[in-house]
Amino acid sequence: MLMKDFICEEDYPVVETDKGKIRGFYYNGEFTFRGVPYGQAKRFHAPVPCDPWEDVKDCTNYGPVTPTLRSARPSIEVMEPHRYWPQGEDCQNLNIWTTTLDENAKKPVFFWIHGGGFSNGNAIELVVYDGYNLAKAADCVVVTVNHRLNLFGYFDISSLGDEYDNSGNNGQLDLVRALDWVRDNIAKFGGDPDRVTIAGQSGGGGKVTALLQMPAADGLFQRAIVISGQVALHDGETTFSPKEGAAALMKELGFTNPHDLETVDRATLIAAYNKIRMDPALRDKISEMPLRNEHFRGCPLRTGFRPEMIHVPVIIGTNYGEFTCYNSRGLKKSEMTYEEGEQEIIDLVGEENAKELLDAFKAAYPERNPVDVQFADWLFRVPSVEFAHIRAREGGKIYLYLFAVDFPIYGGLTAWHGAGLPYLFHNAELSPITQKDGKGFEIQDKMTAGLAAFMRTGDPNCPEIGGEWKPVTEDVEQTLIIGDEIRLADNFDRELMIEIQKYKEELDNGEIRFDHKFYKKKEKK
Repeated sequence: MLMKDFICEEDYPVVETDKGKIRGFYYNGEFTFRGVPYGQAKRFHAPVPCDPWEDVKDCTNYGPVTPTLRSARPSIEVMEPHRYWPQGEDCQNLNIWTTTLDENAKKPVFFWIHGGGFSNGNAIELVVYDGYNLAKAADCVVVTVNHRLNLFGYFDISSLGDEYDNSGNNGQLDLVRALDWVRDNIAKFGGDPDRVTIAGQSGGGGKVTALLQMPAADGLFQRAIVISGQVALHDGETTFSPKEGAAALMKELGFTNPHDLETVDRATLIAAYNKIRMDPALRDKISEMPLRNEHFRGCPLRTGFRPEMIHVPVIIGTNYGEFTCYNSRGLKKSEMTYEEGEQEIIDLVGEENAKELLDAFKAAYPERNPVDVQFADWLFRVPSVEFAHIRAREGGKIYLYLFAVDFPIYGGLTAWHGAGLPYLFHNAELSPITQKDGKGFEIQDKMTAGLAAFMRTGDPNCPEIGGEWKPVTEDVEQTLIIGDEIRLADNFDRELMIEIQKYKEELDNGEIRFDHKFYKKKEKK
């Protein structure tokens, strides 16, 4: 029987941070510290450093995660195993995995920002967020971070007083505070504060984008990764009205003094907020995204990038199916011939329309059954490509990828929103669905090699990729396509994205339907 060492004593492993000593545990060659406080904050106020402590703080347990606006309901567990954890507004904590506590080790740091939009999620929500395997495989220090969300992190009440002037960005300010903590302390955990890679998926990707646009984050990280991120951040060009939202919440609670918002019990506050945000007259006036102001430049698709951050190399990418992949349930495309796949598209859009659509698809994906044309995401892919071109035009180095692995579920499912996370964290073993024809571990090894290279040098190229992955230029978006095999392609899906969007626009008119309703209708015939 293989024995693995575990150590957790009063005096070992103990690390002295800038505010006091913390205790973690050692297991099988690796140190883990959980729930490490990086700051503190009053409700609706910016975070500040923690107060110092005298005794050794126990950091063997995960800390409270940010409150959500509704109770969690388990779903898609077979695809994305979850964890559920106690919530609290004192959620400014992070988790660390490292193979050494040598201050001179100078390992690159992987700073992970979870998904869930700007309203949900936390640093331990997905089982695959565990950093144990990645810290070893990529020879890095892994940090995952909790921060305020929704009402508590992104609701703007600046109209209620100067002390709340940046309340709409408190979630982002938590992340800046956590990065400040990493800069000041990560060397004690074997990390290099001058080689920090921030990375995030979905809403986490949006937060990475926002950090690139915030002066307060300058110098706190040296590389960035945006995964299926919300790049179209709010920038004031909507009906969003902070003043009306704040006034409505005060009225709903019957308050005249804004300080009462800081002390009212959390359940009452959430109930009132949920009520006003569902009011049809207010729904479009309440934002749960970073607020464009002097602290945050706004969406780079409209404002461009801050020149102070243009030197930071970036990787950006999406998944083949994102949310459209779910439309394939019941289709059993794995049992479908090539000709049957073509006929599905012809039946859907008509023979005349199908020709250009199928030609564009076959040119982009010669290895795929034509039925997959209707599951190819454009909602994330198109703005991510635009993001890459803008950053390249402004002088930045940016690499583009597409995660295009299919999975053995529902008769064959294209990569969904978050499907690549088990591989990214080197945790394919924790998600059985990743194991298709023995390819799962092979894919993750290649991804880990590229990630490790990027964290070390700012360039993801390595022998495992099997070719030269070139940064995007103004004219060429080379894409690293990650499937059962990896390939590189230039401008490969431009025509396909144009064709697909034609039909997405028609879908809005009710003429052509690329969703599950089509299959429901078909099954009834």
